[in-house]
Amino acid sequence: MKLSEGKARELISQALKARESSYCPYSNFAVGTALLCNDGTVYTGCNVETAAFNGCCAERTAIFSAVADGHRNFAAIAVAGAGKEQEPDFFCTPCGVCRQVMREFCKPDFEIIMTDGKDIKVMTLEELLPMAFGPDDLA
Repeated sequence: MKLSEGKARELISQALKARESSYCPYSNFAVGTALLCNDGTVYTGCNVETAAFNGCCAERTAIFSAVADGHRNFAAIAVAGAGKEQEPDFFCTPCGVCRQVMREFCKPDFEIIMTDGKDIKVMTLEELLPMAFGPDDLA
């Protein structure tokens, strides 16, 4: 683990807090994230759903907020998800669209930190999205 366990747990705590703001009246599946920028800044995000089923995932909410503030270099993201009224009890991974957005802005060793409510699991972006297509493939 590139990040210390203490820093990873701190990010998980922030993701769990962000999860409380989730707007998920249709799926009732609440997700929170905490994105760590290379400069130490942290952006949180939660999933936001709409009646037209075209909302935004927590991971993209955090990344897009950071990008809007001028950040482009990210170290890690913590993800916590479960039913709205439940505590996480499995390792919630980013969806495919979020993985592709991460690939746009993150290096292959970018860390995705997940929790099942007790333990943490860390995987790299390369492990979650092998042989990814990204900006350098367009050169």
